[in-house]
Amino acid sequence: MFNSLSDRLTATFKNLRGKGRLSEADVDATVREIRRALLDADVAVPVVRAFTGKIRERALGAEVNAALNPGQQIVKIVNEELVAILGGETRRIRLAKNPPTVIMLAGLQGAGKTTLAGKLSKWLKGQGHSPLLVAADLQRPNAVKQLQVNGERAGVPVFAPHPGVSSEFEAATGDPVAVARAGVAEARAKLHDVVIVDTAGRLGIDEELMRQAADIRAAIVPDEVLFVIDAMIGQDAVTTAHAFDEGVNFTGVVLTKLDGDARGGAALSVASVTGKPVMFASTGEGLDDFEIFHPDRMASRILDLGDVLTLIEQAEKNWDKDEAARMAKKFADQEDFTLDDFLSQMQQIRNMGSMKKMLMMMPGAAGIRQQLENFDEREIDRVEAIVRSMTPHERVAPKMINGSRRARIAKGSGVHVSEVNGLLERFGQAQKMMKKMAQGGGMPGVSGMPGSGGARKGGKNAPKKKARSGNPAKAAQELREAEERRASGAKALPTGAAFGQQDEQGFDPSALNLPKGFDRFLGK
Repeated sequence: MFNSLSDRLTATFKNLRGKGRLSEADVDATVREIRRALLDADVAVPVVRAFTGKIRERALGAEVNAALNPGQQIVKIVNEELVAILGGETRRIRLAKNPPTVIMLAGLQGAGKTTLAGKLSKWLKGQGHSPLLVAADLQRPNAVKQLQVNGERAGVPVFAPHPGVSSEFEAATGDPVAVARAGVAEARAKLHDVVIVDTAGRLGIDEELMRQAADIRAAIVPDEVLFVIDAMIGQDAVTTAHAFDEGVNFTGVVLTKLDGDARGGAALSVASVTGKPVMFASTGEGLDDFEIFHPDRMASRILDLGDVLTLIEQAEKNWDKDEAARMAKKFADQEDFTLDDFLSQMQQIRNMGSMKKMLMMMPGAAGIRQQLENFDEREIDRVEAIVRSMTPHERVAPKMINGSRRARIAKGSGVHVSEVNGLLERFGQAQKMMKKMAQGGGMPGVSGMPGSGGARKGGKNAPKKKARSGNPAKAAQELREAEERRASGAKALPTGAAFGQQDEQGFDPSALNLPKGFDRFLGK
């Protein structure tokens, strides 16, 4: 969503690189470009004025003039101000002291409230809670049915005493206030610790919508009222947010459709204008495309500084710890990296989600955005099909795969032989790299770094170290034999004197097999 804004800001900062000192004209030109980029991104005008005013004030201050690299200092200032207008700090759900915690969802129709209810319930369930969904949207056609489907997919029960309307020509007859009140009572009786109430929306702000939302709030007294807003709404986000704040006094904001191609001004405007924090973000259609909104991480993404922390959290959440420990032991024992290991690692990466999203979290990803957009996620499926078309012995010893075997593998996986050849070539390179790193040689081909493959310590004629066997039992036997050789060598040459003799106690000259009569020269 922030691609256009990110590109504009990155291009602006490039003009500051290499400058030892920034003049007032340089600062004004930079602030002007930032202002244009924000306005083009549909950020509210008052927010843009306040934001650029603070940047200019700080950029002309002592913190930039005294900096060794003024360009980087400007980036730091912009990053800090972006974090401030996005809310400053991460805000989490405040749980009630006496369960259940009641969460009410409010927003316009089409913002994604019902889908978000399913995502939020699944996320809370993963956090160890026992949520209950309440279908209080009785006006939108099939809203109750949609919530029931989302609840079933998330594995969360749904309280729906009224079916709602099934078509736009049917008049609403149920009482959403009574349904919401009964839902909270049901959660208390069934010992659910969180209740999520899905309320009705409208295509526009009207008096009836606000009155109904206010009545539901008064009836259930929620601990959190989340205003769900479409991040693609643009400048109208500020007006809508003000209206809902006055009507229901929401406590937090949830941004949906952050995976869209809109300019993203709503995300940069709502928190600053209303003073209410953005708490969650919906980043896709799946129930797992949901995350806590971190202002500092979002600011880093906008400035193309990456979001490595979120990437690490996803890895910790989805990575199999037993498999990671097995691979670490195999790496330490210098065992060969096989195609089975390669397939296992690929499946672990797949569990983390979309490859495009993960790669876009890396610093500097904007420079290769076009390549990432052209990346085909199905490539992983094709690679997996190729590996699974091999026999177990071929996966362990890929060098035995000759031309006829490659043709068979290609036919079995539905790809061309050239793709099999390419995979085997890439795997061979990866195998060499893993072996080099396991032996303590660092990354091969990188010269000038300690332990790298580009600079050898012993020169061209240095003796080669014998590689350890890939068989664990044989490797352990070789290690024991090496220890025994070292121990026997230490016994043969006692330490303490230049010729290895420590003292004369227990010394037998006949053991040296010297010429007859030579032993008298060894006496005192």
